Amino acid sequence: MKDTLEAVLEHKGPKVHCVVPEATVLDAVRKMNQEHIGALLVRDGSEVVGIFTERDVLCRVLDAGRDPATTKVGEVMTPELVSVHPGMGIKEAMALITETRCRHLPVIEGDELKGLISIGDLTRWVSLHQESHIRDLVNFITGKYPV
Repeated sequence: MKDTLEAVLEHKGPKVHCVVPEATVLDAVRKMNQEHIGALLVRDGSEVVGIFTERDVLCRVLDAGRDPATTKVGEVMTPELVSVHPGMGIKEAMALITETRCRHLPVIEGDELKGLISIGDLTRWVSLHQESHIRDLVNFITGKYPV
C-alpha cells in the first residue's frame, strides 16, 4: 500500500474546483454549495493565486460586513498557499494540516496542479486502510489468512 498523496489522488481523482479572482463571493459560495465542497482554488489563467474557503467567507466577508454580491473573491481569498507534492506521506500531510491550521492542500508537482487534498480526504484514507489492516489481522489470528 502506497501511503502518499499521489495514492489518495488516484483514489479520489484529480478534479479541482476553481474560481477566478474577479468572481463575486456570492457566485463562489453558490459553486461551493452546489459541489458540496469547502474550498475553491483561485486561478488567474493557469496560475494558482490563492484559495477561497468557508473560513474566508466567515471572517473576511460576513464578519467584516461586506456584501457577498459585490465583493470579489480576489479581495478576500487567502493568497498564501500551503502546497505539497504528490510524494508526500499521509502522516506528514496530516501533521502539516494540524501545524498550519489549514484544511486543504493543493498538490503541485513542478508547475502543474495535480489535485486538492482536504483533511476529510486524508481522514477517509486512513480510516479505510485501518479497516483493511484490522480485517487482515483478524483473518490471520483466526486462521483465515491469506484471504
